[in-house]
Amino acid sequence: MKVAVLALDGLFDSGLAAVLDVLQGANDMRGELDRPPPRWRVSTIGFRRRVRTGAGHAVSTTTVDGAGDADLLVLPAIAERRPDALLEHVSGAECARARRLLAGTRAAGVPVASACTGTFLLAESGVLDGRAATTSWWLSPIFRRRYPAVRLDETRMVTTSDGVTTAGAAFGHVDLALAIVRMRSPALADLVARYLVVDERPSQAAFTIPGVLAQSDPTVAAFEGWVRRHLAEPLSVGEAARAIGVSERTLQRAVRRTLGRSPVRFVQDLRVEQASHLLRTTDLPVEVIARRVGYENGNTLRVLLRERAGVTATSLRRPT
Repeated sequence: MKVAVLALDGLFDSGLAAVLDVLQGANDMRGELDRPPPRWRVSTIGFRRRVRTGAGHAVSTTTVDGAGDADLLVLPAIAERRPDALLEHVSGAECARARRLLAGTRAAGVPVASACTGTFLLAESGVLDGRAATTSWWLSPIFRRRYPAVRLDETRMVTTSDGVTTAGAAFGHVDLALAIVRMRSPALADLVARYLVVDERPSQAAFTIPGVLAQSDPTVAAFEGWVRRHLAEPLSVGEAARAIGVSERTLQRAVRRTLGRSPVRFVQDLRVEQASHLLRTTDLPVEVIARRVGYENGNTLRVLLRERAGVTATSLRRPT
């Protein structure tokens, strides 16, 4: 399988390294399997013979013509955390050739993949329209606003939809590369993960900070603050809307537009976050913690912890 890794100026250093290292590790470990898959032939391509990473390191590349006969085109993330600057970059003239290459590659039927901020460039090129995708959880509000045609699920670590694979926040590049290996050999992907001591991480939900997401919209931020002050009480969306000075419909729309979920679901996220904090930092019984975050019994909280964060109350307890 021929993999072309597109290196652009300002790329995220660890993203490029993770993809290259995991695929090289897979090649090195193939011999440990009874039926090894074919080798991955990996090349780093670029629009210039040498590009400069976000950390200032020089990376030598071969011509982008190498993408023409590739079986997969991988785009590492861009080393830019500021949402406005990121959007300006991926939509600007500097990335025009990359957008055309990504769109043309996918139009030719070649799969493409990216992680973290690189997913913004995929979306800007149009290859994510109508497809399911994920991205860095903390950039999901601006992604959702910019690319409404994409079916975004920022809780996922890796998604594959119609030939396009996306992965979550920065070190999701490791998950992305393992997913590439898994497409050819699940056994080899598991072996590489064990050597690298990488746990399976199907979800970003356990890492998400709801308050960070809420700050993307003034109405949602006000709603979040009100909910936190009344977390132990039975909550009414209508009451919350009146308290922050908007209609219930306006609140519903703002939360859905910004977070891609209902206000009730967001309240549950906040409760799970606070419960997780109390489980990690106190010795309070689960039943007591459940009441502090608005649930009558501990079983409801236990179910939500498993469903939303993929953890158990026991696993969150600090070591004794």
